[in-house]
Amino acid sequence: MDTSLLVITGPTASGKTARAVDVARAIGGEIISADSRQIYRGMDLGTGKDLHEYGEVPYHLIDIAPAGYKYNLYEYLRDYRQAYDDIRARGSLPIVCGGTGLYVEAVLNGLQLPQVPCNEALRRRLEPLPLTELSAILASMKRLHNTTDIDTAKRAIRAIEIETYYREHPDAATHAEPHPVADAVIVGVAIPREERRHRISERLRRRLDSGMVEEVRRLIAEGVTPDDLIYYGLEYKYITSYVIGRMTYDEMVSALEIAIHQFAKRQMTWFRGMERRGFTIHWLPWDCDRSEFIDRVKSLIS
Repeated sequence: MDTSLLVITGPTASGKTARAVDVARAIGGEIISADSRQIYRGMDLGTGKDLHEYGEVPYHLIDIAPAGYKYNLYEYLRDYRQAYDDIRARGSLPIVCGGTGLYVEAVLNGLQLPQVPCNEALRRRLEPLPLTELSAILASMKRLHNTTDIDTAKRAIRAIEIETYYREHPDAATHAEPHPVADAVIVGVAIPREERRHRISERLRRRLDSGMVEEVRRLIAEGVTPDDLIYYGLEYKYITSYVIGRMTYDEMVSALEIAIHQFAKRQMTWFRGMERRGFTIHWLPWDCDRSEFIDRVKSLIS
């Protein structure tokens, strides 16, 4: 095998996890999650962990932090490196699977980041600003951050805080310069827009029927604050708003469905940006036969 790293990515609801599991099972690989919210314990339905899909296939970087914690890119790269080294030491192929473009691209770029401390003065200046203005500030800075996940003010403030730190500490920024993984293979699961929209809508209703609202109520009852859940965006942002009385149920479902569709669109924008930045993504159809998908991936990594 000529590659040291396989990445299987794609937009939400494309079925990439099942594809990664199929490939891992066929070649003896292990999966490293690249999902910024599956990291948290107890946040299962809202993040779509679907752990039953993995079966006997080993997976990493899922359920490694408590709900309410604010995990960051520095921690992800640190934990990714440990998982990667462990998998390689066992003679297996690491398979990064997920749709958080920031994590995927940071791994492929071989980034090594210092830990960025809180900047309380900066936070106080930014907190009164609306998300639209915060997003504009972030867009004017170096694009290290994944704007697909920045749909709350707190997330945007943290991203600006990190970018500001690098501007004020040039030595730290130097360490953050990319050192791309030369032999990585990137596979994207391609799904037509209308099919993706259909799958997103069906999946949302299925997860709501399975108890996603109850999951949020349980997390709050266990001590996770509504503000901390809203910080995670998407399902947790809108369902928490419903649970604490800021939205009706129908308003929540409608707004959440729109937000997930917009999120998937931003993911695709990120992947197209990766291609413009020099990454080759081998797009394979979401609905191709299982054995064909495996064979095509095998041909790419051999």
